[in-house]
Amino acid sequence: MKIAIHWFRRDLRWEDNTALYHALQGNLPVLCLFIFDSVILDSLPQQDRRVVFIHEQLQKLHLALQQQGSSLLVKYGRPQEVWEELLQTYDIGAVYCNRDYEPYPQERDKSIYALLSARQIVFKGYKDHVIFEKNEVSKSDGTPYTVFTPYSKRWKEMYLHHAPPSYESVEHSRHFYPTSTPYHLPSLTDIGFEALNCDFPSADFPLSLIEKYAEQRNFPAYQSTTHLGIHFRFGTISIRQAVRLAMQKSMVWLNELIWRDFFQSILYHFPHTATQAFKPGYDSIQWLNRASDFEAWCNGKTGYPLVDAGMRELNATGFMHNRIRMLVASFLTKHLLIDWRWGEAYFAARLLDYDMAANVGGWQWAAGSGCDAAPYFRIFNPMLQANKFDPQQLYIKKWLPEWGTSAYAPPIVEHTIARARVLAAYRLALGK
Repeated sequence: MKIAIHWFRRDLRWEDNTALYHALQGNLPVLCLFIFDSVILDSLPQQDRRVVFIHEQLQKLHLALQQQGSSLLVKYGRPQEVWEELLQTYDIGAVYCNRDYEPYPQERDKSIYALLSARQIVFKGYKDHVIFEKNEVSKSDGTPYTVFTPYSKRWKEMYLHHAPPSYESVEHSRHFYPTSTPYHLPSLTDIGFEALNCDFPSADFPLSLIEKYAEQRNFPAYQSTTHLGIHFRFGTISIRQAVRLAMQKSMVWLNELIWRDFFQSILYHFPHTATQAFKPGYDSIQWLNRASDFEAWCNGKTGYPLVDAGMRELNATGFMHNRIRMLVASFLTKHLLIDWRWGEAYFAARLLDYDMAANVGGWQWAAGSGCDAAPYFRIFNPMLQANKFDPQQLYIKKWLPEWGTSAYAPPIVEHTIARARVLAAYRLALGK
C-alpha cells in the first residue's frame, strides 16, 4: 500500500496542525511518525525532564491514533538512517512535516529532502510553529527587520489582513493508515533516559492570568505568567489559537508572542547569531570568564538574593520567570563579565521551555550584542530590581531559606565596582 507520512517534530498535537491537516487532505493513507533523534538526545543527561515531557505527549498521540484505528510509529536513531530504513519498509508516496528554523533542523531537513527527492518522493513543509515566517514580515525593500518595534507594528498590520486559519484534522481522521496491531511505543529506558516523576504545567490557556498579565507579569512571587512556554516549544498547543486569544484578552501578552516570531525570524535570517554576536564588535569583548564566578552564579550563591533565587528555581524546576531571566543574564554578563554563551548554554541544558531562537535572542539582548538589545551601558541593579519586583521578599524567601542569616553568602562583587569594570571592557572593545 502506498502511503503518506506525517513526521511529528515540534508539533506534538492533533488539533490545528498544519502539516497533518494537509497530509489528511491527500489521497494516500497517512502514517504518523516521530523520531527520537539520537544526534540531539546523545548530548543530554539521562535525567532530562524535556524528554519525559515529549514521551508523555507521544503517549497521548499514540492513544488518540489508536482510537482512529491507526497508530504512532516511533523510531530512535539518526534521522538519515531511520529514513533509509523506512524507505525499505514502506511504499512512501509523500512526506509532510512542519518547518523548524533552527540551524541543525535546517541541515537535517535538507539531507532528508535530498534522500527523498532521489526517489521521486515529495517532501512537503508547512508553517506551523509561528504566525509569520521567512520573508513574510519584511521591510519595503524586502530585507528583514532587525528591531522589534517596527517588526511588531508590521506584524500586526499583516495579521489584520492575513490572519491564518485553523487546520482541524478530526473530520478527516478516516484517512489515517490503518494498523490492526498498534506499534510499540518505546519506553524512556529503551532510549536511554530515566522515567522521572514530573509535574508539568497544563496546556490549558489560563484566562484569568492572561487578562491580568499586563499588571502582574513582572512579579515573580505570584502565579502571574502562563507557564505555556514548554507547550509552545514542543507544539502541544497552537500558536494560532494563542494569538487569537491574546487579541481578545491582552495586547501585552500578544507582544510576547510576537517576540517569539521575531526571534525565529532573526535566527532564520542570521543563523550565525546562534554562536556569534549579531553586532560583531561585541565578539571583541575581553570577558573575565572566571570559573569560580560562573559556578557561584549557576548554584545561586552570588550574594544577590533575587539573582540567587532565580537560579535556584531554575535548577529545581526547569522554569524561571521572564523578569528574572533578564536579571540573571544581565548579572552574568555585566557584573561578572562572563561570556553570554556560557549562560545561554546553561539555560539550554536546564530550561523546560528552551527554544534556541528565544534563548539566544534573550541572552544577546541582555549582553547588548543582539539586534534589538539593551544598550551596553544599561546595567540592572540587582538590589533595586528586588525592591521593585519582590518588595515583600516572598520570592526570595521561597528559594533562599538562609536569606537574612549568617549562612547567606556575601556579594561576589560590589555593584559599583562591577559596573565600572564592565563599562571599561565594553568601551575598549567597541572603541567608545
